[in-house]
Amino acid sequence: MIRHIVLVRFRPDVSPEAIAAIFADLHAIEGKVPGLLSIASGRSESPEKIERGYLHGFTVDFADWAALEAYQVHPDHRRVGAALVAHAEGGLDGILVFDLPIA
Repeated sequence: MIRHIVLVRFRPDVSPEAIAAIFADLHAIEGKVPGLLSIASGRSESPEKIERGYLHGFTVDFADWAALEAYQVHPDHRRVGAALVAHAEGGLDGILVFDLPIA
């Protein structure tokens, strides 16, 4: 399994409603990409408080690398990705992506 981890620093002027709409659009991709197992999203609730401004994020679990690749080129993913970049602080600089193979 591959866990796709995305952390976002949204601009201060982006409303909670706008963030919720982006995440709802993300969740709408479930069931559209073979091998996409699950999506979880939300705001950090870490008691450590060391998010460094990356207060929102999501994970997407994939069966394998091929499923992640299919997701990356899917038009719905590209649309959500463009919305994330448009609303992130500094555009792409406000987004971190980490892909972790899970045994």
